Amino acid sequence: MTQPILDIRDVSLPFGPLKALDGVTLAVSPGERLALLGHNGAGKSTLFKAILGFLAPGEGAITVAGHRPGSDAARIAMSYLPEVVSFPQSLTGREVLAYFSGLRGASRSEIDGLLNRVGLADAADRRVRTYSKGMRQRLGLAQALIGAPRLLLLDEPTSGLDPVSRHDFYTVIAEAAARGCAVLLSSHGLEEVQDQTDRVAILSRGRLRASGTLAELAAAAALRTTIRVTAKQGQADQLQSDLGGRRVNGCRLEIDCAPDAKLGVLLQLGQHRDALHEVDVLAPGLNDIYRHFSDTKGDQA
Repeated sequence: MTQPILDIRDVSLPFGPLKALDGVTLAVSPGERLALLGHNGAGKSTLFKAILGFLAPGEGAITVAGHRPGSDAARIAMSYLPEVVSFPQSLTGREVLAYFSGLRGASRSEIDGLLNRVGLADAADRRVRTYSKGMRQRLGLAQALIGAPRLLLLDEPTSGLDPVSRHDFYTVIAEAAARGCAVLLSSHGLEEVQDQTDRVAILSRGRLRASGTLAELAAAAALRTTIRVTAKQGQADQLQSDLGGRRVNGCRLEIDCAPDAKLGVLLQLGQHRDALHEVDVLAPGLNDIYRHFSDTKGDQA
């Protein structure tokens, strides 16, 4: 069995009379992209600080590539990209990467490749003060990739990026994961995360409420599938009488069913094919899963 790069076991961390983290257990394996979701105050930032070694758990343990957070070995094994990145304004993009390459003991020979990978090759020799927020974020990603870290921690990483840059960003992250890098990212952008990660973990009030693939979580929550039917002119009344469901407008019905009942409903619809204009099957998405498992009452950390 492959050992996880990030291993969090039964971690609790006090926050005054409360617990910012309460018995959190989570692991990220090589090549895996895991999204950490939660409302503000759910405990995401606290967990990131504990992984980085800035906060020590009151109970439980965290290891990064087998090492204690905060140790030199753990620092070498991981890179961190915050939501807001800041670099010396007088340096060029190339000089920033050269500086961080020196800090990590990495070869400067990879700098041009990193700048090209994040779309900053043409701006490599411009001062950082001339960069837009999105360009600084891309430079931050290049900095995080220096030395091929085994773990990437990404905190709201696409903040400030336009849709095209977001797509390119996740392409770079997928490439890193394909090379064996473990990725843990936090995000409020549920729609963009849905298609860009392998698993999701939902944190609320310091507790891990759920963890798994979208299919696993949808099954665990017993979320219903919606079948949207558009009827031909004058056929909607008879369809609703035969199949049930709710009327959305004059010619459209929506039928909710359990996942294991979906095929039966579709077979019924097949018997009415002459009355149908269009059929869409809407499986539960990440927004539905998140609403089911998250609990915003009392979030504190």
